[in-house]
Amino acid sequence: MSEISHRRIVIGDVHGHYDGLMALLENIALTSEDEIYFLGDLIDRGPQSAQVVNFVKDNNYPCLLGNHEQMLLNILTSQERSSATMQAWLYSGGQATVASYKSATIPQEHLEWFKNLPVFLDLGDVWLAHAGVDPRKSVEEQTAEELCWIRDDFHSLEAPYFTDKMIIVGHTITFTIPGVAPGQLAQGQGWVDIDTGAYHPRSGWLTGLDVANKVVYQANVFNRNFRSLPLEEAVAIIDPTEIRGSRRHKQRA
Repeated sequence: MSEISHRRIVIGDVHGHYDGLMALLENIALTSEDEIYFLGDLIDRGPQSAQVVNFVKDNNYPCLLGNHEQMLLNILTSQERSSATMQAWLYSGGQATVASYKSATIPQEHLEWFKNLPVFLDLGDVWLAHAGVDPRKSVEEQTAEELCWIRDDFHSLEAPYFTDKMIIVGHTITFTIPGVAPGQLAQGQGWVDIDTGAYHPRSGWLTGLDVANKVVYQANVFNRNFRSLPLEEAVAIIDPTEIRGSRRHKQRA
């Protein structure tokens, strides 16, 4: 499997698994020429959210706002927060995030960093978003809510949203989409989902996709296994007509 020296690697939802992320990057064997991008959801569920945020932030890696960072911001910076929204975040993994910080206090510098995360990145031939896009709206009309949370309307696209670029997303664990096995990526009309469910006991795979060479790198956060394979061997092709008819891919935030 031949590769060019310059790699552009997009990493899916880490969800607080710092050790797993380090194992992935160690096996990828980064060079100074490689570019690394994160799709958001660095935090929640896993035990080391603070360490993940520090690593991505301190290395100035481009990172998107995920719905879990958005939930945290809504709770800690909104004047209209309620006990219900707080409980929803804690239930969705926020308790592990709080526990990962010293004195259970999330520093202001992290909150400010979250506030300034973009909701999409246009890299020319690929376009990054945490969850997807609303197919009924132009890029200019997309909101943070849609880009961070959308599922069915995006996954059931019957034609690519862009004619000249691929959309790469996370957010929805791939094996919750019909026809996708744990660890597989999912590819639909003009999009690829690389959230292979690092935190989930059915999977454990954290994925990095080298979009320049179409190579998939995966480290398992539970057993530290590592594998790399061509994108065409790692991906399941999705039939958009099956998405709306199935509710099996419903998942928690």
